[in-house]
Amino acid sequence: MKTLLLFLLLSITAHAAKPNIIFIFVDNFGNGDLGCFGSKLHRTPNVDRLAAEGTKFTSFYVASGVCTPSRAALMTGCYPRRVNMHVSAIGGAVLQPVAEKGLNPSEVTMAEVMKSAGYATMCIGKWHLGDQPEFLPTRQGFDEFFGIPYSDDMTKDKKPDVWPELPLMRGEKVIEAPADRDHLVKRCTEEAVKFIAAHQAEPFFLYLPHTMPGSTKHPFSSEDFRGKSANGDYGDSVEELDWSTGEIMAALKRLKLEENTLVVWTSDNGAARRMPPQGGNAPYSGWGYDTSEGAMRMPCIMRWPGKIPTGAVNDALCSTMDMLPTFASLVQAKLPAQKIDGHDITSILMDAKGTTSPWDDEGFFYYRMEQLQAVRAGDWKLYLPLEGKFANLQRKAEPAKLALYDVRHDVSEEREVSAQHPEIVAKLTALAEKARVDLGDVNREGSGQRAAGKVEKALPLLP
Repeated sequence: MKTLLLFLLLSITAHAAKPNIIFIFVDNFGNGDLGCFGSKLHRTPNVDRLAAEGTKFTSFYVASGVCTPSRAALMTGCYPRRVNMHVSAIGGAVLQPVAEKGLNPSEVTMAEVMKSAGYATMCIGKWHLGDQPEFLPTRQGFDEFFGIPYSDDMTKDKKPDVWPELPLMRGEKVIEAPADRDHLVKRCTEEAVKFIAAHQAEPFFLYLPHTMPGSTKHPFSSEDFRGKSANGDYGDSVEELDWSTGEIMAALKRLKLEENTLVVWTSDNGAARRMPPQGGNAPYSGWGYDTSEGAMRMPCIMRWPGKIPTGAVNDALCSTMDMLPTFASLVQAKLPAQKIDGHDITSILMDAKGTTSPWDDEGFFYYRMEQLQAVRAGDWKLYLPLEGKFANLQRKAEPAKLALYDVRHDVSEEREVSAQHPEIVAKLTALAEKARVDLGDVNREGSGQRAAGKVEKALPLLP
């Protein structure tokens, strides 16, 4: 009897030591769109409260300025070029519907790492890593999936002879087509709360890649938020996303799960350029979809009571690629056998004053599709001199001059200082060449690249 009681006690203790993890990943959302990061337009009290109760990370990067490669990097802990998810099968920047290409099932995803540690896993929202059955979330480590397989703007009216109606899926089944885009945030939030409640007695990993503000000129929101903000459709969508965060935090509090849940809130890339402007990436320069700070330097908040400092700001260089190895460390899971690029940054999360990072030595690389365009290490970002720099998603090439900025202290990049710091230019140039050898560049394969997944014949997802 004593042995049984001891076993049960140890089991309960082991469970309590493993945190639940919720990763909220909004779509095309800029640093300047949150009140806690400086927005004067949007009311975001719930995310602001999350920041007050946790830490804001101000040098937190995605690995790409567009959706598919950014999400591939998060899921695998790898640069998109390493896992060959930096371009689509037809040379586009992101995967389109009925795509032959997808995230290779041989890659070990964040969800598979969590499952190996005994976690219940669910993906709710926008996937965008392949719409064929072989590539869906349920084949990549998630027990459950509710959401859309690609961007909400990829609708049948754009390519009526090729694309199906935008599908809303549960698991691997289409349950609605076209999906009701007005209520995607609301319905995904309801699904998230249900998942948390259903798995409150066991460790869980919830990946919530919201569908909004999305890629459309007029983001969607439910009637409870439509027309209520000071920034049109975009602001309405931002404020509904804030409401969603509040609902999730309320569920954690109601179920007494707050103390043992790590919540991460960030975006897949910066707000896109619109006329007139809608989202904002201030104080960073540039817009979504390129390699500017505005495109790849994201607002990030992490909250874990008693573990992550409260009301703190941390400027250590971190990336979404760090999440997989960090989560693995927190839940005592093994890392993938294949090489990954991210780092275990547990010590950074727990230390509000630490600004040193593993990326400071090896460099963080900014790719636009297959082209290496910039590198950051420590305080410094070097824009590489390029004879033909990809200037848009259609690879229109324009010459680009070498430029160096101290992006830690000159966050808006107002002072170009390459002439004053030739030694920094030389260091970052050397790091860039190492990246070209390992990850590749235009017309140059990298020695460390792996194949993406591929099907012989892609078929549309239909009800």
